[in-house]
Amino acid sequence: MASARETGEWPPNIKAIFKRPAPASAYLGLEVVDCDVEAGTVELAFNASDQLCNLWGGIHGGMVAAMMDDILAIAVGLTLEWGQISPTLEMKVSMLSVAKPGRLTGRGRVLRRGKSVVFVEGELLDAEGTLLAKGSSTCTLVTLKKKDDRAADKKAGNKAGKKDGAAETAA
Repeated sequence: MASARETGEWPPNIKAIFKRPAPASAYLGLEVVDCDVEAGTVELAFNASDQLCNLWGGIHGGMVAAMMDDILAIAVGLTLEWGQISPTLEMKVSMLSVAKPGRLTGRGRVLRRGKSVVFVEGELLDAEGTLLAKGSSTCTLVTLKKKDDRAADKKAGNKAGKKDGAAETAA
């Protein structure tokens, strides 16, 4: 099992995060630290700012849940084939300690991948190693378009939203 950080060989879905992170993930301060495709594990960091806090100085529970969603979704992403996405069917987050601003570590792992469903779990820790939250998720696997279909569309000159080369019509 090879760490992407050690080999320098990042999987395509992680490269996409480096290239263009989701705005919500950027707001949370997401940083991909490491992953291991064979093991189905991911390590992330969140540089949590004061803007994520509630009135009492702790990170708002919704922000912790959003961090957990990133942890779990990126772990699932390690299992995806070209053209697949993995919408969340269910997610559970247990808040165990107050999260404070600063650098937080997220670890996620794939528990099981079936033909159409993936089960993952994750945890969020502070710089001292205190467990802040545990989470789990069930995701479905959806194929948007097969690579061969896209190549055929491109060859035929079709663009997204057009079928069989039909021209778009104005309403």
